Amino acid sequence: MRLQSFKKLASVIVLLVAACAPQPKLNPLSSDATILAFGDSITYGTGADDSSTYPKVLEQLTGRRVINAGIPGEVTAQGLARLPAELGEVKPALMILCLGGNDMIRKLGEQQAAENLRQMIRISREQGVEVVLIGVPRPGVFLNAADFYKQIADEMAVVYESDALKKILSDNSLKSDYIHPNAKGYRELAEAIAELLKKRGAL
Repeated sequence: MRLQSFKKLASVIVLLVAACAPQPKLNPLSSDATILAFGDSITYGTGADDSSTYPKVLEQLTGRRVINAGIPGEVTAQGLARLPAELGEVKPALMILCLGGNDMIRKLGEQQAAENLRQMIRISREQGVEVVLIGVPRPGVFLNAADFYKQIADEMAVVYESDALKKILSDNSLKSDYIHPNAKGYRELAEAIAELLKKRGAL
C-alpha cells in the first residue's frame, strides 16, 4: 500500500511540475510578417471553398499574410522533403505545422511520423522560423491527438494546440466528412490558433 501511495504522490508531483512549467513563447509578429500554414488536406481546406479555409480565415483574424501550403493526402515524409523549398520561397516568420493524419490513416508508423515532424521543426528553426504544432487526432471512436504530438512539443519547447481538431471532428455540425472540417469548423480552428498566438505573444 505504501508503494502504491508513493506512486500516486509521484504522479501528482509530475503533473504539478508540468502545470507550473513556463509555456513556450513566440516573438511578436510584425505587421508585414508572413505565416506559413503547412500541412495536408486540413490545411488545404478540403470540404470548404477557398475563402473558408483556416489559413484564409486566420489571415483575416491576424491581419498578417498567411500562405496556404496544404497538399491533400500528404504524409510527413513528403512534407519533410518539400519544406525547405517552401521556407526558401515564402520566408515566413512563423509556421503552423499540421501533419501526420495521413501517416496514421495509412499505418505508416507513428515513430517515423514523429521523427519527420521533429526534423521539420529543426529545419524551420535553423532558418529562424518559429513553429506552432497542431495535434491531429488518431482515427477512431475516441478522438484524441496522438501522444507523439505532445511529446514533441515538450521535448522541443514548441507552442502546441492540442484540442481544437479534437473538438471540431467530434461535432458533426462542424464536419464535411469524417476527417475534414466544414467552413464553420475551419473558422473554429482559425479562431483557436489566433487565440493561441495571442496567448503566446505573437499578436
